[in-house]
Amino acid sequence: MTLHFSVLASGSTGNAFYIGTEKEKILVDAGLSGKEMTRLFSEINVDPNSLSKILVTHEHSDHIKGLGIFARKYNLPIYANEQTWKAMDGAIGKIELDQKFIFKTEETKTFGDIDVESFAVSHDAAEPMFYTFHHNGKKVALVTDLGYVSERIKKTIHGADALIFEANHDIEMLRMGRYPWSVKRRILGDSGHVSNDDCAVALKDIIENETKRIYLAHLSKDNNMKDLARMSVENGLNDYGFSVGDHVTLHDTDPKSPTPIYEVV
Repeated sequence: MTLHFSVLASGSTGNAFYIGTEKEKILVDAGLSGKEMTRLFSEINVDPNSLSKILVTHEHSDHIKGLGIFARKYNLPIYANEQTWKAMDGAIGKIELDQKFIFKTEETKTFGDIDVESFAVSHDAAEPMFYTFHHNGKKVALVTDLGYVSERIKKTIHGADALIFEANHDIEMLRMGRYPWSVKRRILGDSGHVSNDDCAVALKDIIENETKRIYLAHLSKDNNMKDLARMSVENGLNDYGFSVGDHVTLHDTDPKSPTPIYEVV
């Protein structure tokens, strides 16, 4: 099987991402309970016992809620940078020393037949980072939880065959919503989350001929809707000259249901 993946869960309540080949199978984040994580894998017909490791993006609970339980149950090594390890130490329970590994920010590691590149993002966590995955000339980029999309990030994920990219909120829904202003300011700030409109603006500089699929991820349950996110990003990309549906397709993600496994060919 070629490089393949599923967005197991994505949203403000829980996030998890699976990517693998025939030889290597990787979980990124485990933001749901251990029981829910096992259920998600059963829905895509992947045995958690076949996983090789877990990569962590940052320590917020919607990314590590089930991390400790899941890693202990399936005896999986965990990779995170030093600051993230320190920040999540008290939240994931005891992890044996032989399961704890360092993955530095702005580093590339080879796991089996997948090269994984980490890169920094601007978010209000200890040292948040996300990943691109490379296999046989194919590239998949996972990037959410960022206040803004820097030129460095654009360069790193440019031309990916598939993108899992944040479209967290509709700006007007957020501004008119029930959140206190301090929370709204955090979300809108440079260490918060990317809006639907800003998602489209960033993607216009990232999409290339190779890019076939974009998964709109980490939608806020209070300040966004799937149809609204898809419509906003599609309209924005069409305005920038991309023919959505022909050149590239947009796909929903869900906080409780995995996307069908997609093979990058």
